[in-house]
Amino acid sequence: MSAKIQTLSLADRIGARTVAGLTALVIGSILVFGVGLANSQTLHDAAHDTRHSYGFPCH
Repeated sequence: MSAKIQTLSLADRIGARTVAGLTALVIGSILVFGVGLANSQTLHDAAHDTRHSYGFPCH
C-alpha cells in the first residue's frame, strides 16, 4: 500500500485561509445582525422551545 502525500503551494494555502476567513465572517455577521435585529420576544420563544426540546426544564 502506498500513500500519496500532496502538499499545497503557498498561494493555495493563502487562498484556502482567505475563503475560510470570509466564510466565518459572513456566518458571524448573519448571526450577530440576525440576533441583534430580532424581536426580543422571538429570541425568548426560540430559546424556550429549544430548552424544552432538549428535555431541560426552564420554569
